[in-house]
Amino acid sequence: MTIGLIAEYNPFHNGHLYHIQKIKEKYKNATLVLVISGNFTQRGEVSIIDKWKKTEIALQAGIDLIVELPFPFAVQSADIFSYGAITILEKLKVDKVIFGSESNSVEDLTLIAKTQIKNDDFNHLVKVYSKLGENYPTALSNALLDLTGKKIVTPNDLLGVSYIKTIIENNYKIKAETIKRENNYHSKDLTKIASATAIRNALKEKKDVSSYVPNYVYKHLTSLHYQEDYFPYLKYKIITEKDLTKYHLVEEGIDKKIKNAICDATSYQDLISKIKSKRYTYNKIQRTLNMILCNFTKDDAKVYKKVSYIRILGFNINGRKYLNKIKKELDIPLISKMTKNKDPMLTLELETTKIYALSLPNVYWKDLVEKEYKNNINKGEIQND
Repeated sequence: MTIGLIAEYNPFHNGHLYHIQKIKEKYKNATLVLVISGNFTQRGEVSIIDKWKKTEIALQAGIDLIVELPFPFAVQSADIFSYGAITILEKLKVDKVIFGSESNSVEDLTLIAKTQIKNDDFNHLVKVYSKLGENYPTALSNALLDLTGKKIVTPNDLLGVSYIKTIIENNYKIKAETIKRENNYHSKDLTKIASATAIRNALKEKKDVSSYVPNYVYKHLTSLHYQEDYFPYLKYKIITEKDLTKYHLVEEGIDKKIKNAICDATSYQDLISKIKSKRYTYNKIQRTLNMILCNFTKDDAKVYKKVSYIRILGFNINGRKYLNKIKKELDIPLISKMTKNKDPMLTLELETTKIYALSLPNVYWKDLVEKEYKNNINKGEIQND
């Protein structure tokens, strides 16, 4: 049995460890395969620690194989994020994807997913609610409530629906399973199983978070990356760019709001508060600003729509054995070092890593960028027949 996980680990905490332990309890001899976003996350934020530290943590937590979710999928809406992650797991011949869920009901999530697929009534209702002034997530939720009698607003359930939609729409063989999420994703309270949001906020406030993450995570929670570290670079980019609409997600109208707000904004959060409206949600604005910061254009979004390679970040002995078992069945390149493949999406990955490293002193900037070529976290080489 091979089990797939999809995560950001921003940062890894006790809830993530609980998820892994529950999987291992149920599937004792399973190989665990993780698809993880790199230095930028789905909500448009920078990851507080880099992809290599997250990979080392995942290995220590018991994951057998870690692969990267490329930037064009990792930083976008749930459907695009899910397409990239589930497609990679499918191509790696994973049997099941197991994800945290507030409702813990695959049946309900599947019903909701099927309701969204090629459903004229659903699409019509979303348009109706949008015309009434609702933002897209609210319009979608209201339409689903009308058609199914079920309301879905929690982040893990929303992602779960997108995972299942990807499986159905692409006729993938992988099966979906849930584990009950034991904490509130958005909660800012530090509890035994604290959310990543709560831990990030505590770290900003210099609070002790050692009780909320495993010891092998706590040692990495130094020299952290925060969104505000990138505000000067974002501000420069917005001021000097004549046409913001070339960037992905920058719709006509919001470009003017961004331009008008940037000179008066005193911080990244202040900029968002000046732009935010009922039409433009916090997450939508954050993703949009990230597209500008990382130079990801509408043309890039058109080009990078398919998963074209699988990039290994790390593995243990079990992960290596699994890779050697399936490698001949793969229909896209399996790579461990950037220099062995000239895929343009890898070049984009390198460019975004350089941007991510801007908050570091020069010596550490160079080290992080060079890891894109030289990182050797793998516990063994893939055998060549």
